[in-house]
Amino acid sequence: MEREQLIEFNRKGKVKLPLQPVLVEGTFRGNERGFGFVSIEGEEEDIYIAKEDTNFAMDGDTVAIDILRPQDVFHDRGAEGKVVEVRKRAVAQLVGEFTAYEPEQQAETDLYGVVAPKDKKLGAFKVYIAAEGIKPVDGSIVSVTITHYPEEGYAKSLEGLVLNVIGHKNDPGMDILSIIVAHGIPTAFPTEVLQAADAIPDEIAEADLKGRRDLRDQVIVTIDGEDAKDLDDAVTVRKLANGHYFLGVHIADVSHYVTENSQLDQEAYERGTSVYLTDRVVPMIPQRLSNGICSLNPRVPRLTLSCEMEIDNQGQVVKHEIFPSVIQTTARMTYTAVNGILSGDEAVRSEYQALVPMFEEMAQLHEILETMRTRRGAIAFEDREAKVVVDPKGRPLEIQLRSRGVGERLIESFMLAANETVAKHFEDQKLPFIYRIHEQPKEEKMQRFFEFAAALGIVVKGTKEDIRPKDLQNVLNSLVGKPEEAVLNTMLLRSMQQARYAEDNVGHYGLAATDYTHFTSPIRRYPDLIVHRLIRSYEKVTAEKKAHWEAVLPDIADHSSKMERRAVETEREVDSMKKAEFMAEHIEEEFEGIISSVTKFGFFVELPNTIEGLVHLNQLKQDYFHFIENHLALVGERTGLTFKIGQRVKVKVTKADPETREIDFQLLEAEEVEPIERKNPKKGRKDKRPRRGQKDQSHRGKPERSAETKKGKGKNKGKKPFYKGAKKSKSKGKNR
Repeated sequence: MEREQLIEFNRKGKVKLPLQPVLVEGTFRGNERGFGFVSIEGEEEDIYIAKEDTNFAMDGDTVAIDILRPQDVFHDRGAEGKVVEVRKRAVAQLVGEFTAYEPEQQAETDLYGVVAPKDKKLGAFKVYIAAEGIKPVDGSIVSVTITHYPEEGYAKSLEGLVLNVIGHKNDPGMDILSIIVAHGIPTAFPTEVLQAADAIPDEIAEADLKGRRDLRDQVIVTIDGEDAKDLDDAVTVRKLANGHYFLGVHIADVSHYVTENSQLDQEAYERGTSVYLTDRVVPMIPQRLSNGICSLNPRVPRLTLSCEMEIDNQGQVVKHEIFPSVIQTTARMTYTAVNGILSGDEAVRSEYQALVPMFEEMAQLHEILETMRTRRGAIAFEDREAKVVVDPKGRPLEIQLRSRGVGERLIESFMLAANETVAKHFEDQKLPFIYRIHEQPKEEKMQRFFEFAAALGIVVKGTKEDIRPKDLQNVLNSLVGKPEEAVLNTMLLRSMQQARYAEDNVGHYGLAATDYTHFTSPIRRYPDLIVHRLIRSYEKVTAEKKAHWEAVLPDIADHSSKMERRAVETEREVDSMKKAEFMAEHIEEEFEGIISSVTKFGFFVELPNTIEGLVHLNQLKQDYFHFIENHLALVGERTGLTFKIGQRVKVKVTKADPETREIDFQLLEAEEVEPIERKNPKKGRKDKRPRRGQKDQSHRGKPERSAETKKGKGKNKGKKPFYKGAKKSKSKGKNR
């Protein structure tokens, strides 16, 4: 019994039952070098899992772990554990490129071939395809269902069956399609969903107008980008006799057509959101609806839900109404046209002469609302977006920076006002509802931000437990134009929690709003569709309705948040791939940029066109570099040479791989910055295991100095920085 561990003896020879290990459940995050970390819900620090203790867990798996060594905060040592059991596999299907075996090899192994996964996190695995079912041709992009997972002797092997062939690797657009399928996003609507969409009339009927307020005589416009096809919001503004402003926000009533538990509704729930990629959109509802009867196209009647507000000169909503309506928009405006009107372009002002006074009043109201949000403490992060322009075959042609003029910002102000008004309306009534929440930053992350700011000589008012958005906004405002601005923006953004959907209203920290929801985009976001459904449902409140929504809203909120994250990850992955493909045409060219992030293994440089690449520590031959975490900087041991966020540099492109989405730079020159003094260079973190998110790589460069970086010594001799803005590249003539 002792040998079988059913009993055990203590030192005095007495028999006792063995203590059962207390297992902790969490999510395993694997590293390409074999080790990993387990994230425990509600815990800030992850548990380190050594390579030999992973028990063949794969990235994303739900695992049970035994804690081998607890955290030691006094010696800066993290907890260490061992995976005892894989309870749920994260990967059931994957997408990859199929390589066929020769007939002799197929006969010998009873396998059709092997698949190389497209997902970078699974890049170390080979997926062997059993000789049954579909037999793809060599070079096919396939979807595989996993039948066998890693085990003893086959640590990097999976086995599966081909579910379907997506296409061939050489087909146009296959690169993006592979990523879409790999993330589990459906690429086509089921037949029954398309049939349900086809059954909906192209025009509204007289019966549809019952119970709706007729606003077709009002001057109402849509304002969108030139290429937008699903127009789901329209606005009108006018100044009232008492000096206040009237704002009408009218949103396409998708809930009239997509009814609860219908085929269309179930499909929209599963998708959660539309996904906007480089050259395509994967819509949440069929395009016959999103671009047709649900789109607020100009000069045709459309069913809407309206939120009308009276707003005073302090930006406060003093009166509001929310009701079903029918509208007929006067014009389909673009951001470009509105910006032209407001900037004084006479040609555009003449074209839209009758609407110019309204747009001028819109600009006035926007300024009032923006000032109000700033006054209450809404945090505005610097946001630079870029669009990858591709040719008909999907090849990237250029990277276009998106500018946000008054037209874009006023629509944002009006949508924020409507979202807050709707949320407050139902919060005041204490009815079950779905909110868009952004929780206060966690204490641990705020503490790190405080320490980081203090290291730069910046004092942040407030405490880590209850710091107000206004305090953080004041810090950012005080740094505008200063060298520390970029680094503090980055650190603060990293300290924030992710916004999500929830049935409990805890407010929106980033907007400094006590009540917030998503009401304005039901064509492309499922929570907005639910908000519309709730508005219609609560026209008559009953106990049964309240009980129903209390039961279903938690699941809807959680699922919608997950689908949003899936869409964001897919969009980022496609964006990174296309940017790497674009830069592959610029190998050996030189660019100027700014250090955007510093890690233990090097630093990332962002070019003016938003493309980021890595200068690896192995490329820095000048010195032995230490990563100073509380400054987010690399500092040379001998020279004091410093690399930190916001520093301007010149780099050369050495590698751009669309498959891995990685771009590598070589440092040519760096702006001179004040060196950072290292304290106790001999005393580093005692726990030498890599932290999550860091690669386990040496950080010693060769101690000689290259001629091209001599001017980067740690001493600041008052020289002017070399940086003069974006340069044109040598061979192609353009820095995109």
